[in-house]
This record gives sequence, C-alpha cells and structure tokens, in this order.
Amino acid sequence: MSLLLRILTWWNSQTVNTQVWTRLYGEKVGEDEQGNVYYQSGGGKRRWVIYNGEAQASRVPTEWHGWLHHTYKEPPTRDPLPHKAWELPHEANATGTAEAYRPAGSLYRADPAKRRDYDAWQPE
Repeated sequence: MSLLLRILTWWNSQTVNTQVWTRLYGEKVGEDEQGNVYYQSGGGKRRWVIYNGEAQASRVPTEWHGWLHHTYKEPPTRDPLPHKAWELPHEANATGTAEAYRPAGSLYRADPAKRRDYDAWQPE
C-alpha cells in the first residue's frame, strides 16, 4: 500500500518518479533545520526540494526559497545570509490549522468578543 501511495500521491514526501529523477540527476546541496533536503541538477539549472513530511511550500525558509528561485547563486550552506538581531525564526503558514491567528472578534475563537462597532441593518 505504501508503494501505491507513493506512486499516486505527491503530498506525502516524494513520488517514485521524483525519487528516480533525484537519483539519476540530483546533486545534494544541503538540508534545512526542518529536514527538507535540497538538490540541483548538474550545472545548477534545475533546483528542487524533497520535503521531510507533508509537501508544504511555506515550510521552506527564506534563504532556501531565494536559492530555489535563482535569486541567490550559492546555496545557504556555502554562502549563508546575514541575519539581523530582530529577525524571528522561520515558521510555516498556519492558516487552516488550530494554530492559526484568530483575532478577538473572530467567530472561530472559543470566546468571540461582542461586535459593537456597527448596528446590523433591520428591514422596516
């Protein structure tokens, strides 16, 4: 069943075709703190990531995102980006999960605040 899922789905790590392509043409460039592995083809024309777990693009840190999109020539393992003291560590997008931001007036909160900034329209 696991092989069948790998053949038919792409969101659970890599498919069999991606694994074969990576074996034949991929050159491992580095790995991030989440365990995602980054590859490039010979000469660096093609670049890709094999996710550790669910394939979620927001899990790619900024410096690796820049390298994947050819913004930076060298990968962060060879030429790390300088970080400012005020920068926060990278976090994946939490939209649609239990960790998503929900402001005080949101109906998705357990205790939504009463709205007092308008009066609802009532037909006469």
